[in-house]
Amino acid sequence: MSTSVAVPVSGPVAGHVAGPAVAAEVRTVALLLGTAVAALLVYYFIGVDQGAMSVFGKSMYVHEFFHDGRHFLGFPCH
Repeated sequence: MSTSVAVPVSGPVAGHVAGPAVAAEVRTVALLLGTAVAALLVYYFIGVDQGAMSVFGKSMYVHEFFHDGRHFLGFPCH
C-alpha cells in the first residue's frame, strides 16, 4: 500500500498562464505613460504657453498665472 503526498511545485507549470506578471507590466507601462503626459502638460503650461501660442485662444490668463514661476525656473517670457 502506497500513499501519495502532494508536493508544491515552484516554477512554470504546463498549462499555467502568468497573468499577474503581465498585468503588473501593463500597469507599469500605463503609469509611465501617464507620468510622461502629465510632465509634458506641466512643461507646456509653465514653459511654452506664451499667450500667442495658447491652446485657450489669444488670452494671457495662463501666462500671467505662471509668470513668476517662469522666472523662478529660468524660462524666458519677456
